[in-house]
Amino acid sequence: MQETLDDAAAVDDALSLPDHIASRIRTMAIKGELSPGQRLSEVRLAGDLGVSRNTLREAFRLLTRERLVHHQPNRGVFVAVPTMAAILDIYRVRRMIEVPALARAWHRHEAVSTMRACVVSSQAARDRHDWQGVGSANMGFHSAIVALADSPRLNGFYRQVAAELRLAFGLLDDPEQLHEPFIAQNAAILAAIDRGDCEAAAGILAVYLDHSERTVLTAFARIEHGAGPAPGL
Repeated sequence: MQETLDDAAAVDDALSLPDHIASRIRTMAIKGELSPGQRLSEVRLAGDLGVSRNTLREAFRLLTRERLVHHQPNRGVFVAVPTMAAILDIYRVRRMIEVPALARAWHRHEAVSTMRACVVSSQAARDRHDWQGVGSANMGFHSAIVALADSPRLNGFYRQVAAELRLAFGLLDDPEQLHEPFIAQNAAILAAIDRGDCEAAAGILAVYLDHSERTVLTAFARIEHGAGPAPGL
């Protein structure tokens, strides 16, 4: 799973330094290292990433276009809090991309091995009660589903969706509530692929996405009734 995230974060030499830094911050979001509403300290983050504050600000501008961060005048830069409309759209996109990619998959595709590794990683993280680790393994599993489509452009687009998605997951006080049921369902999806029934795997995923969406929207409704921003980085 770690390999999946790191490979996805690899930056082509042709990309600018701000693009590279934006990719690293995006990966931080996908790994669950950033929280919705969190204030990002320019000084600390520039130091951690080894870049100037001007470069970091350029990266922030790129991430603002992706709705991952936003600037508040006289206050600084904050990690975005997904809106209800954004959550609904994220899941609409997931259904459009992941379900068909799985339904049309070749059961011996190399991405299936990545999915298998993510299932093992999520089970090990569950046994350690490491729910952030379970969440990261789950993100890797779904990125691998998208990789079944063999489209580098789609993979790149999905990374932006995945970053917003992980922020939506951050709305839950108890990540176990979201991630624990899906460990077994990921394993069931993998088992269906292994027996060559990718249509059945896609059916499991469609139900899975409905459940996940309801859980996140419930958390969003709770946040709207009074939760404050997360502490700063």
